[in-house]
Amino acid sequence: MSTTAPPAHALSDVTASDSTLRRFLHGLPGVDAVGLEARAASLGTRSIKTTAKAYAIDLAISMVDLTTLEGADTPGKVRALGAKAVRPDPTDRTTPATAAVCVYPDMVATAKEAVAGSGVKVASVATAFPAGRAPLAVKLADVREAVAAGADEIDMVIDRGAFLAGNYRKVYDEIVAVKEACGASARLKVIFETGELSTYDNIRRASWLGMLAGADFIKTSTGKVAVNATPANTLLMLEAVRDFRAQTGVQVGVKPAGGIRTSKDAVKFLVLVNETAGEDWLDNHWFRFGASSLLNDLLMQRQKLATGRYSGPDYVTVD
Repeated sequence: MSTTAPPAHALSDVTASDSTLRRFLHGLPGVDAVGLEARAASLGTRSIKTTAKAYAIDLAISMVDLTTLEGADTPGKVRALGAKAVRPDPTDRTTPATAAVCVYPDMVATAKEAVAGSGVKVASVATAFPAGRAPLAVKLADVREAVAAGADEIDMVIDRGAFLAGNYRKVYDEIVAVKEACGASARLKVIFETGELSTYDNIRRASWLGMLAGADFIKTSTGKVAVNATPANTLLMLEAVRDFRAQTGVQVGVKPAGGIRTSKDAVKFLVLVNETAGEDWLDNHWFRFGASSLLNDLLMQRQKLATGRYSGPDYVTVD
């Protein structure tokens, strides 16, 4: 299959052939699972108080990809989601907007209208989300239609079956082809579905494979399986983007998705970012939360910090 090569960088030679790519991926250091999980747990105990907590909550709000990916999605629901993304708390204009709204390709035009002029991005899942079980031509058509409708970002899923079978070149070539289909206007997030990759070693290999192929973001999960984002798998991916930039000069973002529901969870992930990748990633251009219910809890905690009162779930709109 002929593809256009991703941007050149210091590791371009490792993708020259299937054998060099396999040799590189299997030459990556093995993951110490016990050490990884212990460090993630340790960082999760950091206490964030008062002013720092208020800053972290606003930062987390600005990093949310407010998401609806249901078969029952309607234009009205997407418009309401867009309005919430632009102004999460209508009673407090100091509340930051979210980073993006994330929808299926057929809802991109509706979402684009809903957030017009706000700076909120429109992300679209594509490539036969969530399973990714479709011919490449179908996946690319999915991407091109979403981009033509105005998508600023594409969230693609890798072929986990090919990856687990060791067919890394097929996965690499598909990512490269999707990146090309995104053109110059849309950033590409590559979803690994970490819960299906079985091992931390596979997550590390998938992270490097995605970055070598030109991903702008690497993303844990679709949110459609039992195991989604965890502190440990996100920590591992943060280490990968940090090390990739050190070797190539290319910065890649990270997006944990699925299962992050509370402000406490979000702050723990921000600590992981700061302590692992560094301050350069503490920006919604480089770090996102894939979530739906998380925003509501962030808004309630934000009001509690401002007023001293916890308003409860009736304070926020139901998504």
